[in-house]
Amino acid sequence: MDLKQLNFNHLFYFWRVAKLGHLTQAANQIHISQSALSAQIRQLEDRLGESLFERAGRSLTLTATGQMVFSYAENIFGLGQEMLGRLQGSRDGLVSVRVGSVATMSRNYQENLLRPLLSDSTVTLTLESGLLEGLLDRLIRHQLDLVLANEPVSSDAQRPLLCRFLGSQAICVVGPANPWQARSLRIPEDLDGIEIAVPGLRHALRGQFEALCIAADVKPRIRAEVDDMAMLRLIARDSGWLTLLPEVVVQDELGTGMLTVVGQSDDLQENFYAITTPHRHRIERLDRLIMRRGQAGPPDQGPRSQ
Repeated sequence: MDLKQLNFNHLFYFWRVAKLGHLTQAANQIHISQSALSAQIRQLEDRLGESLFERAGRSLTLTATGQMVFSYAENIFGLGQEMLGRLQGSRDGLVSVRVGSVATMSRNYQENLLRPLLSDSTVTLTLESGLLEGLLDRLIRHQLDLVLANEPVSSDAQRPLLCRFLGSQAICVVGPANPWQARSLRIPEDLDGIEIAVPGLRHALRGQFEALCIAADVKPRIRAEVDDMAMLRLIARDSGWLTLLPEVVVQDELGTGMLTVVGQSDDLQENFYAITTPHRHRIERLDRLIMRRGQAGPPDQGPRSQ
């Protein structure tokens, strides 16, 4: 069998059924009868010489061959959707850039990193946040151009990725100016029994902090665990506890004297990574942004965001 014998309409119908796992729902979505859809998929199976689905009652599950074919179909039709979006943007004289970032990442870092795109009148920017695995899945399926993360990811044959280090930022412990203005603590040695709010378990920083505490035989009294940096900022500002977080998150409160840095450790750093796919359509503005940031280190602290 060669490529010209492959019916891409049949492959498209298979792709839709595989995504939904249900023949009737797929038939309703693509507006053909269930019997016609079933016949199209059987023709694809006959052409490939392999079964693609196993039927269990009304549900369908992919065979091993079906899973492989589905992964290729995801790329084929994902690229097709990306192509249509790029063509539409080109007709409008615009470049579409779609960026995902892990929900635990500092909003300040994202804004400062992407500021050149925000000021470019020819760019339409789409931003979304979520869990790393979900964002990587959307990246592989060409629904995102870039994923920003605070931990590195590995690449393999099933999930080819490019991961570039962008820079890092200092992590500190902050507290209310009264009573901490004239005091300082060694981190983590002086935190034993101290009430503190920390990033949640999903945050890469949390593992660093716990490792330091274990090594120093220190047990802080953890009062709050928070993934979202904007919420952690509010807790730092209003709770009266100490808070472990990137200094940039509370830069406004530090500037006004509401909060003060109580201590920090050189062993606590938040790292940032730009993750792309090796075969994605090249977006020159995005490539320049990543290259410049990777060479320059962490972005300058910008105003009024978290």
